[in-house]
Parts: sequence; structure tokens; C-alpha cells
Amino acid sequence: MGTVDDAMVVFLRARFREDERAALALKSSKNEDVIRVRDRALADVETKRRLLDWVLTVPWDIEDKPRPLLERALVGSINGIPLTLRSPVAFTLLASYVDHPDFPPEWKRIAS
Repeated sequence: MGTVDDAMVVFLRARFREDERAALALKSSKNEDVIRVRDRALADVETKRRLLDWVLTVPWDIEDKPRPLLERALVGSINGIPLTLRSPVAFTLLASYVDHPDFPPEWKRIAS
């Protein structure tokens, strides 16, 4: 299956920005459904950004603060997950945008 490449990261970050702009364009109103959809869309964008960041660089550092033994072991094992095993997360994120006009056709086989 491979690993996520720079072009995929650039594409995903651009789509996240588009989604965020679209959500922010939903102005606050008296309609609670619109507010809920906007807030949910913004939370979704943030979640996708965090997942992509996790794929690219595990954000936890064993040395950043004292941790209990079990937590250190967990963080160490997560840090040890190679990019090839984290990449399917990015491929799943790509699948959300398979109908986007800038989506390269060669990615369709990995975006599932």
C-alpha cells in the first residue's frame, strides 16, 4: 500500500482549509441546526488535522513530562509505530475527498 507522500499531505491540508472556510461561512443565526452543523464541521476539521499530524509525527514525547510506567510504555509503543502502519489513516482521510476535482485519479486505489 505504501506511505503517505508530500502531495497527499498538501492536498489534505488544502481540503481541511476549504472545509473550515465553508463551515465558518455559516454565520451564526437563530437556527440552532445551522449552528450545530457549523460547530460539528469545525470539530471534524480539527479532528482530521490531528489525525494527519499523528500520521506524520507522533505528537507525544516520552521526555515531555514525568509519566507513570504504564503510560510511558504506551507512549513508547505508539512512537514506535512505523509510518507504513500509520499511513492507512491518511489514506482513509483521502477517501473523504475522492470526488474533489483536484483528486488525482492514481490515488483512488489507495483511498479506501
